[in-house]
Amino acid sequence: MSGRVGDLNEKQQECLRQFRENLKDLLPSLPGQDDHYLLCWLRARNFNLQKSECMLRKHAEFRKFMKADTILEDWKPPEVIERYLPGGMCGYDKEGSPVWYDIFGPVDPKGLLFSATKQDFIRTKIRDCEMLRKECKSQSEKLGKNIESIIMVLDCEGLGLKHLWKPAVDTYAEAITMFEDNYPEGLKRLFVIKAPKLFPVAYNLVKHFLSEETREKIIILGGNWKEVLLKYIDADQVPVHYGGSLMDPPGDPYCKARINYAGDVPQSYYIRASVKQQYEKSIIINRGSSQQLDYEILFPGCVLRWQFMSEGADVGFGVYLKTKIGERQKAGEMPEVVRSQRYNSHLVPEDGTVTCQDPGIYVLRFDNTYSILHSKKVNYSVEVLLPDKMLEAQVTEEAQNNL
Repeated sequence: MSGRVGDLNEKQQECLRQFRENLKDLLPSLPGQDDHYLLCWLRARNFNLQKSECMLRKHAEFRKFMKADTILEDWKPPEVIERYLPGGMCGYDKEGSPVWYDIFGPVDPKGLLFSATKQDFIRTKIRDCEMLRKECKSQSEKLGKNIESIIMVLDCEGLGLKHLWKPAVDTYAEAITMFEDNYPEGLKRLFVIKAPKLFPVAYNLVKHFLSEETREKIIILGGNWKEVLLKYIDADQVPVHYGGSLMDPPGDPYCKARINYAGDVPQSYYIRASVKQQYEKSIIINRGSSQQLDYEILFPGCVLRWQFMSEGADVGFGVYLKTKIGERQKAGEMPEVVRSQRYNSHLVPEDGTVTCQDPGIYVLRFDNTYSILHSKKVNYSVEVLLPDKMLEAQVTEEAQNNL
């Protein structure tokens, strides 16, 4: 049985009855009280009565703390988020569910987090969720049937290394956790379109925050993505840019009045020069010397990600690939992967990523050879980001099919 209204076994029916009884004190404060709403919470916890009740009571506290009931009327995102956070709702699928487009490529993660707080971003996502929840309710009343979930189209064209910046990934993961904890069963399907080779690495960073049920709703589309979208959404509900016939006046194929395509955030919006970060390790680089850190990459497609901050003065940094395994090599004996240069990381923390095209030993080298007087302390974190192998195989196959 699906666990939905009209498709419950006796045990599920009794669980629903008891769930409603246990929540008598809470129901008046919730945005929904019907069986459809309560069953969303029961399905999210596999009809475990205790876990479902705990989840819904935590959600009630969440709504109170975040003022979710009035967030659409009483709170407006900062201008920089309104103008430069891409995405938007546009149209409905063939069953009447709202369709939300997330446009990943134009996102300027550093610009946004240098210009607004993480709390602003999370609250904006809560506001979007509340808007979509109300849209589902409106559609239910209009169509005379229950609409409780949305279609999401994730446009990954332009997804790049800048999107793997750790503070941005952490913020996105927090938004996912918020959605999973407070809007269960709110996603019908998520279509990923134009996924580049980097997508499996990006997905692997956040998939642990997704429930198994949500993961099963993610569909990676290949070169025929326009045709597939039209199987689920009528052409007059899909922007021309995405393969449909919908246009905004005066003939806008992108429907920019409904979908924000954004772009880089102007520095005039910046309110900070960096985001505070935690570092895992520290080293002392003596005057006139350097330090090398070796990281083994076992297969191509992995991403090496680093962050560092020096104390007191600048420091040199570069990435190299060893050609003699088991031996220490000087910088001049190894090919440069990332050109070595001096960074004022005592003023602004540095970070970076590189996609490792070849397996081998990659060397991160901190250089203080130019300083004859001062040693440098460097605080740093380094990670090897692995791709999700199943998705990597799927993305690679789709790319080959499109050749």
